[in-house]
Amino acid sequence: MFEQTFKNIDDTLHKDAGCSSELDYTEQTSWMLFLKYLDDLEHEKSLNAELLGEEYQFIIDKQHRWTAWAAPKDAKGDFDHNNALTGEDLMDYVDTE
Repeated sequence: MFEQTFKNIDDTLHKDAGCSSELDYTEQTSWMLFLKYLDDLEHEKSLNAELLGEEYQFIIDKQHRWTAWAAPKDAKGDFDHNNALTGEDLMDYVDTE
């Protein structure tokens, strides 16, 4: 199931200027997967703390969490295509934030 998704990502990244092999963007892909994993882990820990009536202290502040810049939600809880960072906006965010 995920094989085709990763192949599509691989094809897109491989077409990027300056990429001659998968090694050129493996580090960036690994970093993105780590950030997504960390966001999911933090969300799970916050839910567990809430169930126990405790407060959870997030490692990453709200504006820099995955759900704020990579996968924001609209008022209905759906993916917000208008506020997700892509292209130049994403590159500027990564370079400056």
